[in-house]
Amino acid sequence: MTPSPPNRDAVPSFTPARVRMLALLRSRVRSERVITAMAAVPRERFVPDDLRARAYDDSPLPIGDGQTISQPLIVALMLDVLELQPHERLLDVGTGSGYQAAIASLLVREVITVERLPHLLERAKDVLATLGYANVHTCAAGDLLGAADRAPYDAMIVGACAPHLPRALIDQLANGGRLIMPVGDLRRQELVCATKTDCGVAVARHGPCGFVPLIGRDAWPDGTR
Repeated sequence: MTPSPPNRDAVPSFTPARVRMLALLRSRVRSERVITAMAAVPRERFVPDDLRARAYDDSPLPIGDGQTISQPLIVALMLDVLELQPHERLLDVGTGSGYQAAIASLLVREVITVERLPHLLERAKDVLATLGYANVHTCAAGDLLGAADRAPYDAMIVGACAPHLPRALIDQLANGGRLIMPVGDLRRQELVCATKTDCGVAVARHGPCGFVPLIGRDAWPDGTR
């Protein structure tokens, strides 16, 4: 059974901005489950205090260390493409603020999320725990992309770009598992969804995007910007 959204007090001052965001999502996103999950997660809790007034803008926002919280529409579109099911396990690569993991947690049985920057990981862990997302498990990223010790995964979502689909992540998918991520150079990327099959990997492309680089073996070296 998919977990229910955690209880929390509404923040009336954000209501008009939330309504605008949800109207945009409904014009572009097919899955009502994804829209419902997006509506349930308070994005203002995942951004720095000085940016809370912009929490529901349809744009990425800085969260420190050159990292960003992704544009809401892109998060919704990526989750829409994955067609997540309540019984599935998902790997979220690049925890960042924890926002994407929180939304995904309302769509699947369990979310494993990995982050290489310790202070971002700790902050996300605290916010996720405070808001009650009990089926999200945060992990420090290792040398190998993903979290192979907890594989296989039914789905993966990667919030940073790589020059190609990383073999290390494909190997951690269950048969029939899906991976969505931006692929390309540091200036221009395309959203790519890869499905692992008995015959190899089937790839579908879902349009241009722009993300920070994914750091690690089989992606970009540390220090890339």
